[in-house]
Amino acid sequence: MSGEVIHAVHPDADLSADELSFAHRIRKFAQKQLAPHARRVDEECTFRKESVQELAKAGILGGPISEEFGGGGWSAMELVIAHEEIGAVCGNTRGFLAVHTGLVAQCVETFGSDEQKARWLPRLTSGRAVGCFGLTEEDAGSDVASLACRAKGSPDGYQLNGKKIWITNGGVADLGIVFATVDPDQGRDGITAFMVDMTSEGLSRPPMPGKDLGHRGSSHAQLILENVRVDPDAVLGGIGKGFKVAMGGLQKGRLSVAAGALGIHRAALAACIAFTKQREQFGKPIASYQMVQERIADMTVELMAARGLVYRCARRRVAGTETHADLAAAKLYATEAASRAAEQAVMLHGGRGYSTEHSVERLLRDSIGLRIYEGTSMIQKLIVSRAVLER
Repeated sequence: MSGEVIHAVHPDADLSADELSFAHRIRKFAQKQLAPHARRVDEECTFRKESVQELAKAGILGGPISEEFGGGGWSAMELVIAHEEIGAVCGNTRGFLAVHTGLVAQCVETFGSDEQKARWLPRLTSGRAVGCFGLTEEDAGSDVASLACRAKGSPDGYQLNGKKIWITNGGVADLGIVFATVDPDQGRDGITAFMVDMTSEGLSRPPMPGKDLGHRGSSHAQLILENVRVDPDAVLGGIGKGFKVAMGGLQKGRLSVAAGALGIHRAALAACIAFTKQREQFGKPIASYQMVQERIADMTVELMAARGLVYRCARRRVAGTETHADLAAAKLYATEAASRAAEQAVMLHGGRGYSTEHSVERLLRDSIGLRIYEGTSMIQKLIVSRAVLER
């Protein structure tokens, strides 16, 4: 590959020397520890538990968490770099991190009491505990305020009753941040976040029925809560403050999703460059045909545009100037562009792209989930449009 092609596929030209060194470290880890297992865990639909300790040992599991709790103190830009590198190799691992680190550990650090942080963060950053985020319900997806899970006060705390669905890490987690309402009549003002020990009596977590379209190496479970007791000090962020906790968690997770989309996009483009240069039809490589070149060009330009939006968002977060619309725009464009790139990659690979012989079919399946997780593309459009209209 020429230097220009490498810069199009990898973010190297857009990074400082320190950021580039960091990217190469994460890239080396991903290729050594994750790449050999990515296809197998997808085909076998199994969560690879060994990866948790590998991520912890490499300093990735608690990357953005403060060093006092065993984290790496990463900036938002470093998180984006790391999750792009991991997303380019294994979407399941990147998804695990978005939930464990973004939705759970960072939420505990932001909203937790000193006791809650001291108890849980060292366990989460070291891999001694895995976290999940119990928000989504049958009738409460995009409309978080309509959740039906109830928290009833008792002399020794609260009792939780209800059902959650599509909970990533749900089948392997030790800690769950579970959202329930203390008063349905209060709408979002009744929602409260509880830190739940996942071994609690009355809590079961069967896997989601059916076979997932993508991210098949992830643990997606239901959480069924039947009179699950939690202590008064298990409330995260305060009674009635759960909506704020949920939105704060989703803000953290969305940046990971957007970065993961860059990784999928980049992997799809790299696969197409390699395949079209060696695949011959009518006596010459198909990369020499203009219709193929057009698709490669579109994929490249969209990757550059997506990376620009995501990097802009990360740098604005570091500077403290990020808005909800910044993140929504980055997540929207990056995930939609990744799906377009992955679809084109399947088409350019022809029949070979239609099987697990090549990774592009997995990239396509995984890319669709990114347009749903942590807020659908339609929700991101609402956020952007409202910000513009209100302005």
